[in-house]
Amino acid sequence: MATLLDALEAHLNVDVDSLSPTISTSIPFKPHDQTSNQLWALDEMTKPENRELVEGAVREYWVRGWEKVCDRICALLCARNIPNITGRVLLQVSCRFAYDKDEVISHAWSYVDELEKVGIPKSRVCIKIPSTGPALNAVCPLRESGIETLGTALFGLPQAIAAAQAGCLSISPYFNELRAHFDKSLWPDVADPAKDHPMSARIVHIVQTYTKLAKETGERMPLVKLASFLSAKEAMAAIELGCHAVTLPGPVLDALKSTPATSPPPSRPKDLPAYSNPPALPPHLQMLENTDPLASADWDGRLASPDVDYLVNNGELLDEAIHADPVTRERLGDALEAFVDAELKMQAFVEGVAHELGVEKKPVDV
Repeated sequence: MATLLDALEAHLNVDVDSLSPTISTSIPFKPHDQTSNQLWALDEMTKPENRELVEGAVREYWVRGWEKVCDRICALLCARNIPNITGRVLLQVSCRFAYDKDEVISHAWSYVDELEKVGIPKSRVCIKIPSTGPALNAVCPLRESGIETLGTALFGLPQAIAAAQAGCLSISPYFNELRAHFDKSLWPDVADPAKDHPMSARIVHIVQTYTKLAKETGERMPLVKLASFLSAKEAMAAIELGCHAVTLPGPVLDALKSTPATSPPPSRPKDLPAYSNPPALPPHLQMLENTDPLASADWDGRLASPDVDYLVNNGELLDEAIHADPVTRERLGDALEAFVDAELKMQAFVEGVAHELGVEKKPVDV
C-alpha cells in the first residue's frame, strides 16, 4: 500500500531532520540528506546510549575546548548516520556567530575538518548558515574552498535573494516559526496549508523568484528545502508550493508513513534539473503570487527586488530588510536565541562530563 510518504518522495526529496539513526532508518527508503541543528545535537548527545561516544570525545578533545568537543561529537553522530542516507550531512554553525563572517567561516571549517577525520568528504557535507547579512557573506569564500552551504533561519524573500547572491546550494525557509513547536497556540493548523497557511505566499514568492532568475541568468539557484513542519498535511503542501525537498522530524515522518496515499504518482519525473521546467502553480494557489499575509499593515504590495545587492557592505541591506519586516525580525531573533541557548546547554553538558571523568584541561600550543 502506497503511503503519503511514498507520494511525497515521488514528487520531491525527503530528508530527515535528525541526527538519530533510529529515525533515519524508520522509513522504507533511504532519505536524501540529514539535517540538524543545535537543538537536535543536544537531544542526541544527552541520550544514555550515546554516553560512550561523548566520553570518548571529551577525553580526546577536552584540551582543545568545549566547542571542539561538541564539533567532534557532531561529526561522530554524522558518521554513525551517513550509511543511512544517500546525500549530505548538514551541521549548523553556531548562532553565537550569526553576525560575524570570519567566525562563521572558522566554525564551518572546524566541522569540515572533523567530518573528514571520520571519513565524510566535502562532497557529502553541507554547512547550515544563518540567513543574516554577515553570515551569508561567508558563503562565497566557503564555496570557493569546496564547501557547500544552506541558508537557514529564513523567513522572507530578501533573505532568499541574498542566499542566491551568496551562492548557497539550498535554503530552508521555516514553514512554522520555531516557537510554534513549543507553544501550539502559535501554530496555524489550517485545513489546506498550501492555500491558507500564512507562510505559503512567501514560499511561492521565493520559488518563483528563483525560477525567474535561473531562466534569466543561467546561474545555479538554491534548491528550496522546506523545513519546520508540525503535520503531515503541511509536508504534502510543499509539493503544490513547488519546493524541491522537505526535511522532516520523526513525528511527521511517522504520520506520513502511516497514512494511505489517495492520488496517483506524478507523471513528471522529479529528477529534472531544478528550475528547468517547473510545474505551474495550481490555479487555486495563484492568488498567493501577489499577497503576503505576514506583511506589515503598511506593505505597498511590491516584492523584494533581486536587483538589490543584499550582500554589499557585509550584508548591510539585508539586515536593513530584516529589521524592516517585523515577522522576519522576530522569528529570526527567536530562532537564533533558541539555538544559542541549546549550544550553551551543550557546553554545560560536556563540562559536566569532563568533571565526572576528572579530565584536566591543559594549555594548547598554538
